[in-house]
Amino acid sequence: MRLFIVAVGQHVPDWAQTAYDDYAKRFPPELKVELKAVKTEPRSSKTLATLYAAERKRIEAAIPKGCRIVVLDEHGTALRTTALAQRLKNWQLEGDDVALVIGGPDGLEPEFKQAAHERIRLSDLTLPHAMVRVLLIEQLYRAWSVNAGHPYHRE
Repeated sequence: MRLFIVAVGQHVPDWAQTAYDDYAKRFPPELKVELKAVKTEPRSSKTLATLYAAERKRIEAAIPKGCRIVVLDEHGTALRTTALAQRLKNWQLEGDDVALVIGGPDGLEPEFKQAAHERIRLSDLTLPHAMVRVLLIEQLYRAWSVNAGHPYHRE
């Protein structure tokens, strides 16, 4: 199974890339994680609908065919780590690759969010995009560790 983190925005601070890379290399061979950075549409004088449409096109192009699409959304389902671990286990049992989508500065197009298989939220707080990447991959690793009985996660 593969997990794709599709994130709008290409430039992240070095600290965030270092943290992301550290977690990415911890995953076992049977659970590959791949980051797909999607270019942010320039904000100049474009309408929000135009921005959404351009970013949606790039996001959809980055998602391999047949992936289960899970968007990160402030109005999505709040999950405890153990619930995320159960979702990860279910995804693995179903054999689907999963694309977890992080929107850009203006979020994701509402229609794209509605069309997704799932909507989850990481926090009630508004987080910087670089932090979301790190938090998401850490929680995915923690979810894997729960399922694997690995000592990384302790309750």
